[in-house]
Amino acid sequence: MAYSELIKDFNRIRAYLRSFYVYGFRHRNEFTMKSARSYDNERRRVESWLGDYMKFGQDADGRRVFLSVDSRSVSENPLYRAFRTKSFTDRDITLHFHILDILKVNEGVTIMEMMDELTDRLSDFASDDMPDESTVRKKLKEYVELGLIGKEKRGRETVYVRKEDHIDLSTWDSAAAFFSEVAPVGVIGSFIQDRLPQKFDRFRFKHHYILDAPDSEILYALFLAIREHRMITIIASSRRLTVLPLKIYIGTQSGRRYLLAMASKSRKFTFFRIDLIDKVKTEEVFEFPDDLLSRLEDFCSHSWGVTGNSTAYTVHLEMTVVAGPDEKHIVSRLEREKRCGTVTQLDETHWKFTADVYNALEMMPWLRTFTGRISDLQCTDDLVINRFRNDLDKMMQMYGGGDSDAV
Repeated sequence: MAYSELIKDFNRIRAYLRSFYVYGFRHRNEFTMKSARSYDNERRRVESWLGDYMKFGQDADGRRVFLSVDSRSVSENPLYRAFRTKSFTDRDITLHFHILDILKVNEGVTIMEMMDELTDRLSDFASDDMPDESTVRKKLKEYVELGLIGKEKRGRETVYVRKEDHIDLSTWDSAAAFFSEVAPVGVIGSFIQDRLPQKFDRFRFKHHYILDAPDSEILYALFLAIREHRMITIIASSRRLTVLPLKIYIGTQSGRRYLLAMASKSRKFTFFRIDLIDKVKTEEVFEFPDDLLSRLEDFCSHSWGVTGNSTAYTVHLEMTVVAGPDEKHIVSRLEREKRCGTVTQLDETHWKFTADVYNALEMMPWLRTFTGRISDLQCTDDLVINRFRNDLDKMMQMYGGGDSDAV
C-alpha cells in the first residue's frame, strides 16, 4: 500500500510517537510492531508534521531520531499537528458536503427526505456506489455527536437541522492561546485558534510540558467519565481493568499525568500513568457510596506522590530544619512545599516538618534539598533513614569529606 500522510487510527500514531520520539529514541531495527516498511511509512508521516523539530543522532547501534523543541521560539505545541491529520474516504467527503448543503437549503429534513435528496444529486454521476440508509444514519449520528448538526422531534418524525455558529471568538484569542499551552486538554484551545482570523502568538513558556499532548483524547474521555460519575474500562498492554476515575494528577516537575481511580472489585484507590493507557471505554453510571468522598479525602491526605494505594500502611516522618531569623525564605519554602504535611515552629531557629504518608521514599529527592539544614530526621521506616545516610556518606566521600554524623 502506498504511503499516505493521513491516518485513521490515532492510537497507533500515539504509540509510535511515544515509543520512538518522546520516550523511546529507538533504532529502526528495534521496531517490532510491524515490518520495516511500516516503520518507514510512520517515520515519513511524522516528518511531514514535525520535520522542523526532528533531529538525528548516531551511536554504535546506528541512527536515532528524536524531537528537539526550543520552547522560547514556539508559541504552540507542535505535537497538536498530529490531531489535524485524519483520513477520509471518498464517500465521507461526498456525504459531508452534500449533507451540510442540504441542511442549509432546508430548515429541517427527515432521514427519508435526506435519502431522496442525495439520490437526486448523486444520480447525475456515473457511479453505482450510492450510500444506503444505514450509512447516512451513522453519518448524521456522528455529526449530531460532534455538534455540527442538531436533531429535533416534530410530531412523530425526527428531523435534522443545521446549527449556525454565531459565537464571536475574536475577544478570546489570548485566552485560547494561553489555554492551549497550559491546560490538560489544551488541544481544544488550539482548534479554537484555528477559527480565528489571526492567532495570538505572544506567549512563551520557560518550562513547557509538551510531551503529553498525544494523550489528549484519553484525558478528555477521563474528564467526561469523572464528571458523569461513570465507571471506565482501562485497556493497557492487552490488560483490561474496570475502575471508577476520581482525580487527575499532573506532576509539577515533569508534567506527566496520572489517574487516581478506585478499582471496581477491591475498592482500593490506586494511580495509573495516563501515557501508558491505550484506550478508555466508558461504562455505566456509578452510584457513590456514602463513605467514598471521606475515604478519598483521607487517602489524599496521606499521598505525597503517586505510588501509594489505600491498602498500604502509612509511615510517619519528622524532619527538623534550621532557619535563622533572617532566613524566612526557608520557612516559606517549607510551607509552600509541605503538601500533605504540617510545619510547626519549635524555637527561634528550628522548624519541624511532620507527615504521615504511604511511601516515604517518594520524599527522598525533596528531603535532600535541605541537606546542611537538617538537624534531626526520624522515620518509622528504617529504609528511608538508611537510604538518606548512605546517600549523604557517598556525597561526602565524593567531595573529600568523612562519614556523616549530622543526622
